[in-house]
Amino acid sequence: MRVLTSMLAATILSGTTGLAGAAALAQVAPMTKTDTAADPYIWLEDKDGAKPLAWVEAENAKTLPRLQNDPRYKTFYAEALAIASAKDRIPMPNQMFGRIYNFWRDAEHPHGLWRWTSAADYASATPKWTTALDLDALGKAEGKQWVWKGSTCLQPEERLCLVALSEGGEDAVTYREFDLSTGAFVANGFMLPKSKQDASWVDKDTLLVARDWGAGTTTQSGYAFVLKQVKRGQPLTAAIEVYRGAATDQGPTGADVLTDEKGNRLVVIQRRKTFFGADKLVWTPAGTRPLALPDRTFPAGMIDGQVIFSTSDPWGKIPEGAVASAPLAEVEKGTINPTIVFAPGPRQSVDGMALTKSKLLLVVSDNVRGRASVYTHGAGGWTAKPIALPDNASIDVASTTDRSDDAYLTVTGFLTPTSLYSLDAASFAAPKPIKTLPPKFDASNDVVEQFEATSTDGTKVPYFVVHKKGITLGGTTPTIMTAYGGFQVSMTPSYSGSTGKLWLERGGSYVLANIRGGGEFGPKWHDAGRKTKRQVIYDDFAAVAKDLFARKLTSPAKLGIYGGSNGGLLMGVEFNQHPDLWKAVTIQVPLLDMIRYEGIAAGASWVDEYGSVTVPEEKAFLEKISPYQNIKKGVAYPEPYIWTTTKDDRVGPQHARKFAARLKEYGLPYLYYEDTAGGHSGDADIEQGARLQALQMTYFTQKLVGPAK
Repeated sequence: MRVLTSMLAATILSGTTGLAGAAALAQVAPMTKTDTAADPYIWLEDKDGAKPLAWVEAENAKTLPRLQNDPRYKTFYAEALAIASAKDRIPMPNQMFGRIYNFWRDAEHPHGLWRWTSAADYASATPKWTTALDLDALGKAEGKQWVWKGSTCLQPEERLCLVALSEGGEDAVTYREFDLSTGAFVANGFMLPKSKQDASWVDKDTLLVARDWGAGTTTQSGYAFVLKQVKRGQPLTAAIEVYRGAATDQGPTGADVLTDEKGNRLVVIQRRKTFFGADKLVWTPAGTRPLALPDRTFPAGMIDGQVIFSTSDPWGKIPEGAVASAPLAEVEKGTINPTIVFAPGPRQSVDGMALTKSKLLLVVSDNVRGRASVYTHGAGGWTAKPIALPDNASIDVASTTDRSDDAYLTVTGFLTPTSLYSLDAASFAAPKPIKTLPPKFDASNDVVEQFEATSTDGTKVPYFVVHKKGITLGGTTPTIMTAYGGFQVSMTPSYSGSTGKLWLERGGSYVLANIRGGGEFGPKWHDAGRKTKRQVIYDDFAAVAKDLFARKLTSPAKLGIYGGSNGGLLMGVEFNQHPDLWKAVTIQVPLLDMIRYEGIAAGASWVDEYGSVTVPEEKAFLEKISPYQNIKKGVAYPEPYIWTTTKDDRVGPQHARKFAARLKEYGLPYLYYEDTAGGHSGDADIEQGARLQALQMTYFTQKLVGPAK
């Protein structure tokens, strides 16, 4: 168990262009005559059908010339591609098998190389890399568009790994066994065919696998709820069932194997009955035993015989949002008396944690600014020592290993290129910067400010503004603003070379709003906007816009907004509720039909966040805010730019298609683009990412700056 920076990494909706786990194929509720009468665009939910794809082709043919024929598009694309493929980027480390591994993309390797070097060589300015796996070469040889989805390796040796490969960027993956010592796939090794699946190593000859085992083994969202033991050399049909959830579960069933340097081992099965909560059980070959934990409290790692827990619910004397520990012996016996490791203050949250050989590294957000500390376990409990890192920045753990106390951390800010620090966690010496990203844009005339807006219920909502020094406060500055507002995902300052180069360098401003629904201030900040309480999320976002106007940092005629996934839903709601506040709205890979979302792709798994139409009170609220159902004729909406991908098997392109079709029906202006690859995060290759950035920036420039001169 190494880096643990996201408590719900396997199943959470993420970032501006990404969501979380989902079905391998879109799961769509059966169409009825009544549905068709009420919703004439249900036919667009047939994700890969010939008729919907013809509609997509026609829409792309209208939108792409509008954006790509703008003379600024080519420049934006060239700049975005140069940044994405630059060879002076930091090759982020992953400590495995006594080496430093890295996944790398550039112009010559658009799908990427999995490669390694020694720790000593990695610290040099020009490491000598050895290629372990070339995805472009593999794809060419096998006639596939393979997209890297990571690896999981057998502890403690870390020689045998399961490599996850996706066709075109879908969440569904194929697992193939890879030997790091030979640099090749293992002949007749483990191979798990394409599925939305999860696999954990028990020993070199045994896996615990949750996947689609056939009819009746996946939830409505396409998640696996049957966990089986798979033995080396045996067909999947011979796998032995070890645990079964239920088809009504909102999330997947899976296993986590926790280990520490002392050789301790704990196998925990998690059954996600809801998206945020789960039943937890200890597994041994002799059977399972329930763990008496609150639904939203999870084992997150192990060190020095202590099991580390993250909490989103109160747990006895442990508050929500805290980190706690308990001896492995107590956990195994089921009589847990937890000890507090860290309890956050009212404007703090745990951003991430990771374990080394003998230390716990904890990253805390303090009013959306990063702080990091080293925690040591001893006879008297836990002691903490802060890590000396630059202030007013975001901090993350890039890599740790329980084989040593060596760690790598990143420090980044809106105007500060990302730096990588090496840390000897055992010595408490100050970390050393070993690599720094060269500046990708001229930030010498820019400044970052943090303000607070007052929402409709009096809550103070922080936000950041990045703009030129000494701008005229007359509301004339072209500004783009984003947020996420869901799933306890925190949005923190980070260095974006493409945003800086394509937007800030040309005089635009950038705003990041830390609205409720996220995790910036812990579980309470998230819970404040769940289900029927979500309107505060949308009020927070509008309040930030109005605060910008009051400060004359921009104006409705110069403000554009964007967001993806759950952030795309945010954009759709703001488009409907406050069309007068924005001149431009980019809606990325969105949820927009909140009445039918439970029957599209992985939608049923997000009932814990959004509520369900099967609950009258929740249905009534969803009917009020659902963007697709709330478009009205005759309203002066801004012309939105809606984009998605055909390969998105998480949210699905159905929402975006139907929203655009309804706008067309009502004679309202819009732009629609659907990329054919890349999955939910649009990550098929670096060219796709550059294209999506350039299209979006061209749209914002047309709307907020004006026509090309």
